[in-house]
Amino acid sequence: MTAEEAAEKIVGALTALDGLRPATWLSAAAAVDLSPELVQVRLIATRLPLPPLLERAAELVRPVLAGTVWERCPLRLVVTDLDGAAFA
Repeated sequence: MTAEEAAEKIVGALTALDGLRPATWLSAAAAVDLSPELVQVRLIATRLPLPPLLERAAELVRPVLAGTVWERCPLRLVVTDLDGAAFA
């Protein structure tokens, strides 16, 4: 799997999670950085509390990475912004 394919699959997996979305105005995959040392996903939260959302996001992303060169990389989920809806 290429990095671009993995990024698209990561974003696709996260669409199942209400409360987080990719932090980008470009293609959703632009919110994903894949390197040999780290997998980083930038997100915008639309709900609170964050800890259970981030735990669930990790549960959705890890299977996507299984069997790839990124399988054993640390996963960093970065919330770059809180949508106003999170406070409603």
